[in-house]
Amino acid sequence: MRAYSNWQWNLVEVFAKSNGERHYLWRAVDHEGEVLESCLTKRRDRKAALKFIRKSMKRHGNPKVSVTDKLRFYCAEMKVIGNAPRQETGRWLNNRAENSHLPFRRRERAMLRFRQMRS
Repeated sequence: MRAYSNWQWNLVEVFAKSNGERHYLWRAVDHEGEVLESCLTKRRDRKAALKFIRKSMKRHGNPKVSVTDKLRFYCAEMKVIGNAPRQETGRWLNNRAENSHLPFRRRERAMLRFRQMRS
């Protein structure tokens, strides 16, 4: 029964710099670790989270379980959508989504070397 990709989504956001400005990279990762959707926004609040999750659900369907951080705007956003009973938060539950950021962070660190004259 848990073979399809809508079984569990991990939702996470990370800080990213684009043109010297801080933005937030939102990601939805399925239970296998594949990135379903990503979005870059200037704000990190309930409105941005709601816009991202609606866009993801429109494209990929409704998840059975949503694993998120313990941030307040995720809880508020899940209440608006109606997924509040299917939201899971806890320590180490969201590691799959956090690990999906590692290649992005590795590339970001590599690009820092090009700013220095010695390199």
